[in-house]
Amino acid sequence: MSEWKQKRFWKAVSVEPEGEGFAVALDGRRVKTPAKAPLVVPTQAMAEAIAAEWEAQVEVVDPLSMPNTRSANAAIDKVTIQFAEVADMLAEYGDSDLLCYRAESPDELVARQSARWDPALDWAAESLGARLKPRSGILHAPQDSAALEALRVRVHEMTHFQLAAFHDLVGISGSLILGFAAAEGWRPLDEIWELSRLDERWQEEQWGPDEEAQEHEALKKQAFLHAAAFYAMA
Repeated sequence: MSEWKQKRFWKAVSVEPEGEGFAVALDGRRVKTPAKAPLVVPTQAMAEAIAAEWEAQVEVVDPLSMPNTRSANAAIDKVTIQFAEVADMLAEYGDSDLLCYRAESPDELVARQSARWDPALDWAAESLGARLKPRSGILHAPQDSAALEALRVRVHEMTHFQLAAFHDLVGISGSLILGFAAAEGWRPLDEIWELSRLDERWQEEQWGPDEEAQEHEALKKQAFLHAAAFYAMA
């Protein structure tokens, strides 16, 4: 969709029921995805959010200003046709989850990781039925297979719209557990985001902030917050 250019030709944008979902229409003509599939979404809230993006276009359509439309397109054109592959890929994050790989030193960082990341692992054990265990160092050490299977089942139970959003929650944070935490509202999103940036914050404290890195992070956070909002609408 990033290469698609289109001038605004419509006057009215509407949300219309379509089967068990909702469609967006421009002057009565239903919007389609880049792959020419009907853009039908599961909830009225999502359809209205997409409609608002189309209504906000002025002369030339700017796909970058339409995150909900892009996410819906991805869910329909991409996730639907390779759902199992995407779900398995995300579930695999559990075996190398960010929250489980801890520093060996200095002691202050070790203590900070334990204090801030352990509660997320405890929540996952209680709410998701999966106890992942931390380890020191960067060498891979397999997690308990039963815990990984419990997480895999939960990922596969998502709808393709939820999975499209979950893909970004996990990929951007680097953590399957934080992806679930954001999707299920464990804590405020800003707090969950900061948990994913703990190591970066430590580096900033030691060496000072990097302006370019901060700009890049701001874009990633914006995408993370959008993914959580899209998941909630699904």
